[in-house]
Order: sequence, then C-alpha cells, then structure tokens
Amino acid sequence: MFIVENYSVAIFFCFITMLCWGSWANTQKLAAASWRFELFYWDYVLGILLTAILFALTLGSFGAEGRGFIADIRQASGGAIGSALLGGAIFNAANILLVAAIAVAGMSVAFPVGIGIALAWGVVVNYLDNPIGNSLLLFAGVGLIIVAILLNAYAYRRASATQKKVSTRGLVLSVVAGILMGFFYKYVAASMFPDFAHPQPGKLSPYTAVFIFSAGILLSNFLFNTILMKRPVAGPAVKMADYFSGNARNHLIGVLGGAIWCIGMSFSILASGKAGPAISYGLGQGATVVAAIWGIFIWKEFKHAPKGTSAVLNGMLLCYLAGLGLLIAAR
Repeated sequence: MFIVENYSVAIFFCFITMLCWGSWANTQKLAAASWRFELFYWDYVLGILLTAILFALTLGSFGAEGRGFIADIRQASGGAIGSALLGGAIFNAANILLVAAIAVAGMSVAFPVGIGIALAWGVVVNYLDNPIGNSLLLFAGVGLIIVAILLNAYAYRRASATQKKVSTRGLVLSVVAGILMGFFYKYVAASMFPDFAHPQPGKLSPYTAVFIFSAGILLSNFLFNTILMKRPVAGPAVKMADYFSGNARNHLIGVLGGAIWCIGMSFSILASGKAGPAISYGLGQGATVVAAIWGIFIWKEFKHAPKGTSAVLNGMLLCYLAGLGLLIAAR
C-alpha cells in the first residue's frame, strides 16, 4: 500500500485536507436552491463511502509496504473494527448537530463555535492519546487558529444586514457538536497500527480504517438523518420518497461533496503516520478559514460589509497563517 514516507509530504497532505474540508460545503450551497439538506446528506454519505472504497482498492492494495486492503480486513480484530465504526458514528452525530445549529443560529455562530471547540478539544484529545510534537508550539498554533476563527465570526456578524439575537438552542447544539467532533478522530487513529510500514495483528491499515469509518457514517445515518427528516430544525418534514424524486444533478452534487470530504479524511489519516494525529487533525480543522476564503472571494459574502471589515478579515488570515506555521514547526 502507499504510505507517506517523510514529514514534508505529510504536511502537504494536511494542506490538501484543509482545502477539501473547507471546500466540500460549496456543493451543498450549489444544491441548496432546489434540494433540502437532509436529502443532500444521503448522497454526501454515499460519496464518502464510495471514495473510501476507491482508495482502499487502489492505493490501499498496491505496493510492497504495509498490508493490502483485502488481507487487512480479513485479519481485523473486533475491537479495531468497533473503534473505527464508533468514530464514524460520532462524526456523523457531530456533523448533523452542526448542520442543525447552522439552521437555528446561522453560520456566523454555529460554525466558529462548533469547529473552534472541535479544533481545540480535538488537538488536546489526540495529543494526550499520542503525544507527538512540541506541546508549546502546538497549542500556541491552535490558539492563533481559534483567534482567526473568532475574527471570522466577527466579520460575518458585521456583514449581516440584520443583527439577530443568538439562539440559546443553536449555541448549545454548536457546543455539543464541537465536543463530539473533537472525539471522532481519536477512535479512528486507535483502530490503526501506528507504524504504517509495519502491520500489527488485529489492527487496521489507514485505508481499511477509513473504509470502516465510512461504513459507520452510513449505518448511523439511517438513525440520525431519519430522525432529522421526520423532525427537521427548519421547514416541513421530509419523506424518503422525496429523495428518489431528485434529478441526476442533485444526486451527483451530493456524491461529489462526500468524495471531496473523504479525500481530505484519507489524506489526513495518511499524514498522521508521520505528523502525529494531533498535528494532522489540527491542520485539517483549520478548514473553517478556507471556507471563509471561499465566502470572501467566490461567493462575495462580504461585498456589502461595513467599513473596517476588510481589516478584520486581514487579521483573520494573518492569525491563521501564523497558527499553521506553529503547528508545522511543532514537529
């Protein structure tokens, strides 16, 4: 199987993760005009699973190093499989709660609070579980990225035409989503053998772990998304029959969104072998600011923002870049 051999390549993979995790939501934005998120989400999850299978049967099966996907899944222990499945279920619960929070409180509150907590808490959890890297530089970098996320939230608030009172329910949903999001990566990392070039009995390769993680997302989606369809946080209830009435474009956009997210997840897991789970996860969750850059330059979300907003956005980008530099230097 293909594995990352050095730290520089691992950091490059982490940047790919940031781009993917910060960009997949553009597909939902494209579909939103004619397609409810609950319906989009089924195709999104399908895209994650199909991409995980593609990685497993190609990069995860060729080459002399490690252990091929088929052989790896045959020898996997119940504990390793259960850990990766649990990671998928936790991620899916967190992601759906975050979407619900966005519907209730808006992007400017839910995303910075949810992903900000996920970034900080996730780095702590993953570092305590596998303490790789200089802790001072690591947490200083995390601090700067959190400042960047908060500046991003402030810029969105300034650009908003109407200042609404922050929903307490939306805030609670954001906090719970962030805490759960900070945990999922730990369970996927725990299912794998730490040195990808030297397989351990019962443990999973990174490709097998991502595949089983994706299966956990799909299985849990029958519970979580079904509940969301019957009791949506906004709009009328959605029926499963509505999903089958969608056109090919609706479905393909959702699958594309899931594929983009899964490429990011796969690259993050592969990078964690050299960078360590805390650094790999922390760099990936800087995707919030990547999403903000899409909003600034492509969707023109700050076009009519009040004077001074550009200075806030420039400060956000500076803190973000400095934070990334410290995370990279931590190893």
